[in-house]
Amino acid sequence: MATLTRVVAVAALLIGTATAQAPAAGAAPEPSPQLSPGLVSAMRTAFGLTEQQALTRIAREARATQLAPAAQAAAGSAFAGSWFDQDSGELVVAVTDHAAAERVRARGARAHLAPRTAAELDAVQDKVDALSAAGGVPTAVSSWHPDPRTGELVVNVQEGEQPSEVARFLDRAKEFGPIRVNTEGVAAPVPFAAGTVGGDPYYTGNVRCSIGFSVHGGYVTAGHCGRPGSQVYGWDRSWQGEFVGSSFPGNDYAWVRTGGGWWNVPVVLGWGKVSDALVRGSWEAPVGTSVCRSGSTTQWHCGVIQSRNETIHYAEGDVHQMAGTSVCAEGGDSGGSFITGDQAQGVTSGGYGNCSSGGRTWFQPINEILSTYGLTLLTA
Repeated sequence: MATLTRVVAVAALLIGTATAQAPAAGAAPEPSPQLSPGLVSAMRTAFGLTEQQALTRIAREARATQLAPAAQAAAGSAFAGSWFDQDSGELVVAVTDHAAAERVRARGARAHLAPRTAAELDAVQDKVDALSAAGGVPTAVSSWHPDPRTGELVVNVQEGEQPSEVARFLDRAKEFGPIRVNTEGVAAPVPFAAGTVGGDPYYTGNVRCSIGFSVHGGYVTAGHCGRPGSQVYGWDRSWQGEFVGSSFPGNDYAWVRTGGGWWNVPVVLGWGKVSDALVRGSWEAPVGTSVCRSGSTTQWHCGVIQSRNETIHYAEGDVHQMAGTSVCAEGGDSGGSFITGDQAQGVTSGGYGNCSSGGRTWFQPINEILSTYGLTLLTA
């Protein structure tokens, strides 16, 4: 729950903040002058690391994130995907030929030879997306995403559900390209909105959701939380603003223009578990990188980015180009912040499981939201 004391303290902390756009692909970033308060302790808790191990991982992840655009450009048309190797601390870039591998190594990344390019796998995914749009995917199929390591499209299926329908779908999907089925830990995905309960960041009618990231003039959040024109009320039930843009399904993003005396700050709440995190940019972290989530129900939790460009098969319709994580979430966390270090990653969409037994959660990448609505991320 936010309090007036916290709001005043945050406002005092951020006097004189500057703004920044997401960096252009391949641009050399300025290093962050300091780590966000509480980041090291959060990493230690989430991953069982010593302080030095946490500092080392943070530095390696930052380097991989900053290296990724140039390494992808070096791979050219042979690019097959990339990820962060947690064991070695390296950025791995998959390519389909040896010449591209040499160019990638020259950029400082590790090369991995893959059987298919990212473009070829995207084409397979597009065909499955179209099949789903036509009603050809059973509800027992939760999502599908490309795996650059193997050159396959991974289809996540709820084990034991609709076996004959799933079998027919898989037979058809295999006509499009290489398919690998995963049933381990898979459940039905749902958006993480919730009915009204007191003391949480914002409300639209009888729905409670969470603020994502501040932008100039408002903040971004999940699209399933409201439609354009929906009125928004803050944690204290005072009028906070209204939804200006919203998209769901297809996408799951929205932005709220604030008013009524509310102001915006580049902060992600740590809920007393860690210090509030400052937002300094929106570099896209590779698969395998650690990520933390802040939400109004379950507060602060961390995990790793497991996939990108994943299609989520919600009952309401498919949502595309999402990032999958091992972070847990629950109802009311929708729209909340996903952040790696001090870099905004996206807003919480949905998933399955909970924060008692664990689960999987997807986020809508932040840079697509900023680009779609012409917004500027508020940064420290």
